[in-house]
Amino acid sequence: MPSHHPNLRSIYAMLAAAGLFSLMDTAMKLLSATYPAMQVTALRALSSLPLVCLYLLYRGAFRNLLKVRWPLHCLRGALGVAMITLFAYGLKRLSLAEAYSLFFIAPLLITALSVFVLKERVDLARWCAIAVGLGGVLVVLRPQGGEFLSLAGLAVLGAAACYAVSAITGRILSRSDASESMVFWLMVMMAAGGVALSWHEWVAIRREDWLLLAGLSVSGFLGQLAITEAFRSGKASSVAPFEYSALAWGMGLDWLLWRTLPDEYTMLGAAIIIASGIYLVRREAVHVESEHP
Repeated sequence: MPSHHPNLRSIYAMLAAAGLFSLMDTAMKLLSATYPAMQVTALRALSSLPLVCLYLLYRGAFRNLLKVRWPLHCLRGALGVAMITLFAYGLKRLSLAEAYSLFFIAPLLITALSVFVLKERVDLARWCAIAVGLGGVLVVLRPQGGEFLSLAGLAVLGAAACYAVSAITGRILSRSDASESMVFWLMVMMAAGGVALSWHEWVAIRREDWLLLAGLSVSGFLGQLAITEAFRSGKASSVAPFEYSALAWGMGLDWLLWRTLPDEYTMLGAAIIIASGIYLVRREAVHVESEHP
């Protein structure tokens, strides 16, 4: 039994992370009703920077912030701006559950990209799982003429693609740069890029939205700490599947705030994508264990 305790703690941390990130996305969705998507990106980064700076000060990590691989950090910053902007645009028009159902394609894209960028080996079974997951996306999008085949759905898919490329870039950076530096420069570049690109259409922050911005900051920061703790102390194959609990959080928040629930196509497509993602995680665990008995 004691050997299972770290994984159980990590699962709790992942469930907490999924809930916190869902609250963060709810705040973004509420903000996107008033502010342009690019400004929401700027607000997301600017609201997080004070807490990130306090965390780096606590960790004593400021002295190494300039010792980084700038080209890759700039790429991650550009991808971060694109990802949050596209996701905010999609959230304005889709429910949380619909957006999450599409964004869940990201782990499959990461696996596929790892072959071409990181030169990792992916066997036929995992390629089949990726293909099945892409089929799940088609079910959610309903290309036979459903109204969900829209710019909003495509924007969320674009956000998932940006996230996947950013994750691969992060893997490369992690070989030489500290995680604190990666978080700090991502937030700084997203803030600078978001402000610069949204300045021409900047909307003054309403007094009633300051509490929402505080919630956005705290939920995003605590969610990042929780997901870091989840993967730090537990096996990825045991922890990662619980990231999909975000769909349950999204459905609950959709009903609580907007009295809406996903239809059967969204649920079926999400189930296919989630099943493919869980299979990939489990298959990767078996692959690693066979290489390192």
